[in-house]
Amino acid sequence: MPNRSPRRGLRTGLAMLAAFALWTLLIQSVDVQPVGQNGTDVGFATFNVWFHKITGVHMAIYTVTDWLGLVPIAVCLCFGAIGAVQLVWRRSLLRVDADLLLLGAYYIVVILCYLFFEMVPINYRPIPIDGIMEASYPSSTTLLVLSVMPTLKFQVDRRAKSPASRAAATAFVVVFSAFMVFGRLVAGVHWATDIVGAVLLAAGLFAVYTSAVALTDRK
Repeated sequence: MPNRSPRRGLRTGLAMLAAFALWTLLIQSVDVQPVGQNGTDVGFATFNVWFHKITGVHMAIYTVTDWLGLVPIAVCLCFGAIGAVQLVWRRSLLRVDADLLLLGAYYIVVILCYLFFEMVPINYRPIPIDGIMEASYPSSTTLLVLSVMPTLKFQVDRRAKSPASRAAATAFVVVFSAFMVFGRLVAGVHWATDIVGAVLLAAGLFAVYTSAVALTDRK
């Protein structure tokens, strides 16, 4: 039973990534209408336009969530520093904790996903940002938050001996992530389907990472 857990996690992650791929295809084929900036096409147009009219545009929320996007970046840097310290003290990359090496690889994959969708826009934001049409799918801030913040809880759970520390990390990650996703959803700078896509992609990548760590632990 325990031996199947990593494989189950891997299957879950791959299923979420497959769901993201399917969602991406649907966005490009279901109810596609030229309702975006400069008449650009948007999938699930009726729903997206309806939801966008309900929320409106709130640039103050956009600005707050944009600046708070530095928090997951700081988390990445902290774990990078921990890995660097281990590398210096242990004098071998192979002696750095395996879960930290996998974490570094995981962060690189997240960055590559971000860069890919910046270069290959599926659709554009409902409104220009500083007069510029920006790629909107998947929501990059949502992807960053939901990919990185769970790794904070995951690593604290693995390394902290204090139950209070683990509970505090869990509460912070849950509240912060929920605020950021909800904020991006109602700020009006993304289509609702952009948020859904980011959630699916982040969940899939994180599940694959944790299952890879679990497999490494068993070895």
